[in-house]
Amino acid sequence: MPRVSQADVIKALSSVQDPELRRDLVSLNMIKDIQITGSSVAFTVELTTPACPLRQQIQQDAENAVLALAGVEKVDVTMGARVPEDKKIKDLSIKNIIAVGSGKGGVGKSTVAVNIAVALAQCGASVGLLDADIYGPNIPVMMGLNALPPIPQGKGIQPAQAFGVKVMSIGFMVSEGQPLIWRGPMLHSAIQQFLNDVDWGELDYLIVDLPPGTGDVQLSLVQTVPLSGGVIVTMPQQVSFDDAARAVSMFKKMDVPILGVVENMSYLQMEDGSIRRLFGEGGGEKLAGMAGVPLLANIPIEEHVRAGGDHGEPVVVSDPQSPSAKAMMGLAMSVAARVSMIAHGL
Repeated sequence: MPRVSQADVIKALSSVQDPELRRDLVSLNMIKDIQITGSSVAFTVELTTPACPLRQQIQQDAENAVLALAGVEKVDVTMGARVPEDKKIKDLSIKNIIAVGSGKGGVGKSTVAVNIAVALAQCGASVGLLDADIYGPNIPVMMGLNALPPIPQGKGIQPAQAFGVKVMSIGFMVSEGQPLIWRGPMLHSAIQQFLNDVDWGELDYLIVDLPPGTGDVQLSLVQTVPLSGGVIVTMPQQVSFDDAARAVSMFKKMDVPILGVVENMSYLQMEDGSIRRLFGEGGGEKLAGMAGVPLLANIPIEEHVRAGGDHGEPVVVSDPQSPSAKAMMGLAMSVAARVSMIAHGL
């Protein structure tokens, strides 16, 4: 029986592609720790995100490629991940910062941001969630949190934690119902503090829930730190499309890569299996086409989503098998994939 070499294994794996990055695993430097013992081969595939939606396919393709080599009878593939760093982000231990925005309120932007963050954490990523909606900070309620932990001596502000996600919000610092009447300089200062004075630790992704619209907070955030990408949340109807189009224009003018569009409240599935489109249809697809980016998800209307937000348990936790939770999980994986593609210049 011929003896397989490390060069043989590398050559075989150079035929296996990452379907999203559209390059082979070897040129992407994803193959690590090749070990050959007789007719057995073991190696690690280091993906660009633990939230890779095609993880199983890549593993199977890599295993089959090496099994096809003469002299190989057993292949052991370990799947790992190392999230690429956005080189534009300086002086922070955060690899990627992703903003979730919308042109208007009431489209479920915060719900989408919360579920993206929790879904990424469930996949094994290190995740933070920053509530930058200064005027309507509802992330603490949605995450079931009501206070920040004490600050250890000599350390920075400690974020709260829930569902594996580190969370920071102005909502922790004001009394319930207290209005915030702030102007530009105060907003800018708050955003700077949230990013620089909070002890985030090492993060793969920081998800930022922006306030609706295109105002001071968005400008302050981009002026303070480069964004790795933005996600636009809209609803199917024309009015929502018009407002979300302004958010698209804002991101483009600020040179923020748009990762894609999310159409929330897309449809209501009835008990008999039929679908009702209460808010019209096509807004998300139209917006994505206009922006030249993917439509990342169509999120259905479900009571579980609303209840999860009200009770502090996001739907990907409270009802992971529901259509909305599956759509949110798929969305999180698509966002992570788009970040990886941008990091590789695709």
